[in-house]
Amino acid sequence: MEQPKINQPEDLRISQIIDANLDRAREGLRVLEDWARFGLGNEDFVIRIKNLRQILGKNHLEIYKKSRNHIEDQCKGLSHIEQIHRKSPSKIISSNSARVQEALRVIEEFSRNHNNKLSKIASDIRYEIYTLEIELLNLNTRKRAELIIRENNLYSITDHRDNLLQIIEKILLGGVKIIQHRFKEGNDKNHLKEAIQVKNLCEKYNSLFIVNDRVDIAMASNADGVHLGQEDIDVKTARKLLGSSKIIGVSANNSTDINKAIKDGCDYIGIGPVFQSLTKKGKEPLGVEKIKTLIKDINIPCFAIGGINKLNISCLKSHRISKVAVVSGLLNSEDPKEEAIIILKKLSNENYS
Repeated sequence: MEQPKINQPEDLRISQIIDANLDRAREGLRVLEDWARFGLGNEDFVIRIKNLRQILGKNHLEIYKKSRNHIEDQCKGLSHIEQIHRKSPSKIISSNSARVQEALRVIEEFSRNHNNKLSKIASDIRYEIYTLEIELLNLNTRKRAELIIRENNLYSITDHRDNLLQIIEKILLGGVKIIQHRFKEGNDKNHLKEAIQVKNLCEKYNSLFIVNDRVDIAMASNADGVHLGQEDIDVKTARKLLGSSKIIGVSANNSTDINKAIKDGCDYIGIGPVFQSLTKKGKEPLGVEKIKTLIKDINIPCFAIGGINKLNISCLKSHRISKVAVVSGLLNSEDPKEEAIIILKKLSNENYS
């Protein structure tokens, strides 16, 4: 394809600046593209980012490339201490989005007087990157949460305790990666304060923080998601309020409610009670066979709940039920950390006998 005839800027340094920043912008876009491809598996984002990279490539003219050796770059190889802190995909997404945005701004300014087309392209892509960054971060957050839900078999649910934060930290130290927080007593101001404290603990141990029932507190505390009962607001409404980055779980104990929750877009199901439960005294246990039948054809994660502890895990495992939610079995333990370790070992044991 023949490149458009653009007058060489009077100062070769300008061409050198544009050349360097076109390289920077395309490199940053390639980082985002590869994470969208290999990290998120999202074809739409890959195509979208690749297209932006190709547009910049077509406008990387020979007059810019030929200026590369005009003045030796005395600052080549400089790095910054913050680069070593980019250890998570989210930080890599943000840092490379910023890199692209900054490079495009430089191109926009320095190409304006001699290549208005490139200046306009740089401006348009720069504004698109602002939106793209947020969308990638949201998808990355959701994918992380989905992965934790899928790969972890023990889901811990809180109940009121005077030393609850200490108990939760011990449970997290035991290897639990999912905490659902229930509110029983007190006012909303205290509920939110406590939710933020639990959220901070979960972040410390790279674990999910799910809020029970309260979508408003989930939003205010920046929880990873919300868990809804049959009497709470519906999944579709919760999704509109929470956005696409959060996960939504639903409690159900019959095929009708399960199918509706899945159709409405929930991310996982809590099914029970399996056994007689201290927290659900008025509910008749479904039993292991019934739970097994209900989850047989479900293709999203399902956690059995209700009266589960280390003593009856083997019964569930023998029926190939390996994902469980535990309340009192952890909270009432003399050593919640050790209890969590024991239960996790029992759940990970592939022998179903």
